[in-house]
Amino acid sequence: MPRLLNKTALVTGAASGIGAEIARLFAQEGAFVILCDIDDNQGQQITNELGDNAIFFHLNVAEEKEWQTLTKLILEKYHHIDVLINNAGIIGLGCHFGPQNPEECSLENWHHIHAVNLDGVFLGCKYAIKMMKPLKKGSIINVSSRSGLVGIPAACAYASSKAAVRNHTKSVALYCAQKDYQIRCNSLHPAAILTPMWLPILGEDKETAVKNISSQIPLKHMGKPMDVAQAALYLASDDSSYVTGIELTIDGGILAGSSASPTEK
Repeated sequence: MPRLLNKTALVTGAASGIGAEIARLFAQEGAFVILCDIDDNQGQQITNELGDNAIFFHLNVAEEKEWQTLTKLILEKYHHIDVLINNAGIIGLGCHFGPQNPEECSLENWHHIHAVNLDGVFLGCKYAIKMMKPLKKGSIINVSSRSGLVGIPAACAYASSKAAVRNHTKSVALYCAQKDYQIRCNSLHPAAILTPMWLPILGEDKETAVKNISSQIPLKHMGKPMDVAQAALYLASDDSSYVTGIELTIDGGILAGSSASPTEK
């Protein structure tokens, strides 16, 4: 039996990487998937790949008016959603962003990164509750990051935004429980997942960079988008009906220890 049969799932940032893989897996598991992104061409391409089980809508997650328009359309056409994956996000690393450390990061970049990564999640949760309340059930899954649990000196705005996503997830989970909405909210914390978002970090010699990164991961390899998609599937399905307010790390064991820990000789 498909684990998401007869469920409607909305996935933001669905045009590539983790979002695209979640959309593919959810469709395979029986869900009708609403893919959203600002990359219309790539988003529609992924949607076409999924056939009748999917539809694409343009969505800038940082714009409340766009969430309002999408919510109205979904309620009129589909009446509700069962699952929201708040996946859209940016790191802010790249030549056009400039330095992202605490000393040199511009206020403009700080605001822009938080607008996408944090405001987008806040708005997604806000309007997901509205779309899930008619059936009095649902699962909201916010994609945070390992960076939301530790400091990242070279990407301070990204780390700050992801830490806030982690905390907001718990506020949403408790609020929905207090209201007896039967809407669950949990966060995913991926690390070292090889997606297009990593390209500015890896540099020109990508193969060597990946090998160097992999050598520092306890499981000795970087993760794949499907690793995160499988975790999202668990939280989206009824298998996790008693799970809310948690943070699930998908990191190959990175957060289990420390590079400064003693080793046996």
